Amino acid sequence: MTALLRAEDLWKSFDDRAVLQGVSVELAAHEVVAVIGASGSGKSTLLRCLSLLEPIDDGRILLGDDDISDPRVDANRVRSRFGVVFQSYNLFPHMSVLDNVTLASRVVRKEAKKDAEARALLLLDRVGLADKAREHPDRLSGGQQQRAAIVRAIATDPEVLLLDEITSALDPELVGEVLELVRQLAEDGATILMATHEMAFARDVAHRVVFLDGGRIVEQGPPAELFGAPREARTREFLARFTA
Repeated sequence: MTALLRAEDLWKSFDDRAVLQGVSVELAAHEVVAVIGASGSGKSTLLRCLSLLEPIDDGRILLGDDDISDPRVDANRVRSRFGVVFQSYNLFPHMSVLDNVTLASRVVRKEAKKDAEARALLLLDRVGLADKAREHPDRLSGGQQQRAAIVRAIATDPEVLLLDEITSALDPELVGEVLELVRQLAEDGATILMATHEMAFARDVAHRVVFLDGGRIVEQGPPAELFGAPREARTREFLARFTA
């Protein structure tokens, strides 16, 4: 498959601490790739670098045919091609859910408010939040807030959806409703790169799983292979924590 998003030999350090060390990864259109690894392995930094929220020290990032790591690119224009969802929701507390969802469409893409809101209401209805459209985020549960954040990310039809540990801040009973929405997006053909601790979800939904450890890719492959018969000892050691 032709790569829609491709990272080549990415390096990133904070002060003297190397966080990404020669990471190369590809994502094809309509593919779901799960990035797994312990906390501090570099998963969040990888996603932030891919979406240009963090500059890389070395390497190259291609989105389609465009080298988006070229320092001459318009970073804001590139970021508008991604939908990014973080673990901490990041909804604007002073705005209604509807205003949060339509903000990028109205401000960045200059879409008419009426059109942006009509699309947003359809999406919110799809995830069971139509009745919360006029509410402020503090009136929503954590799961509802995260679903609203995902709707905000997909409202502009991004080329790639980057999901960064989106269930880690949720109470256990709310995790399922958020993962079900991601499952629906995957079934609809979204292109998703997802950093996650949810091993069962990665096994069941992802087309490919990447195991990141110490800022390096140790192993990657189809879920059945990586979870069922991992080649590397470090992968087996990591997965043993979830199956013991």
